[in-house]
Amino acid sequence: MYQGFYELTSGLLTQRRNLNVIAANMANIETPGYKSDTQSDSTFQEQMLIRTGRTDKSARKNLAVTTPIVMADETTTNYSQGTLKETGNVLDAAISGKGFFRIGRPDGTEQYTRNGQFSLTDDGTLVLSDLGNVLDENGNPIHLADENFTISEDGTITDSGERKIAKLGLADFEDYSALHREDNGLYSTDNERIAVPADTKILQKQVEQANVDMTAEMTSMMTAQRALQSAAQMLKMYDGVLSHACNDVGRL
Repeated sequence: MYQGFYELTSGLLTQRRNLNVIAANMANIETPGYKSDTQSDSTFQEQMLIRTGRTDKSARKNLAVTTPIVMADETTTNYSQGTLKETGNVLDAAISGKGFFRIGRPDGTEQYTRNGQFSLTDDGTLVLSDLGNVLDENGNPIHLADENFTISEDGTITDSGERKIAKLGLADFEDYSALHREDNGLYSTDNERIAVPADTKILQKQVEQANVDMTAEMTSMMTAQRALQSAAQMLKMYDGVLSHACNDVGRL
């Protein structure tokens, strides 16, 4: 009797979560290095409907298989390369290919990002906004005397006299599904780092834009909104039918 409530309510909750994922993608379309998420839906374990006799319950006959409740299964991240944009800022760097910049967080942990929009502190430390220090290949903070430096394609930082200052620390992973999204475009994982592929390049004065497809997100948003509105309207009608059955038909 109440199966319709379960189906419609689960649809409402699932579409609301889907809209939250879409909204996050659209809100970060201007965030350098942002990777878009996609929600996939599933159902609770399938329920077998059977028929038995009124008195003899031993003879069962399978009628159908139903999946009465939909649910948000998982959110997957699309790690494909975003478009590279020229900025002219010597502190900006973009990764062309696989890999992540290594960031030393204030709590001592190491996290990873594709956002190469760096800046310098007053003491010359290369940082990612207020999120942490940019680490070199040995896991140490990078210190620069000024902005007169060059970053080569392998991540080596040299001064105006072509003397090596440091090399940007890069990391890659076998299994990207083990990466956990943190705030501000950072990722964390307990998996061991591996070397980035040989064809990965660092491009100075560029940033990687978010790989969000606004047209696709708008389409998904409208589809989810219509599904949510339809479920809400049907839930209201279903409630009216049950109310009528209890209050009016029940009197007969």
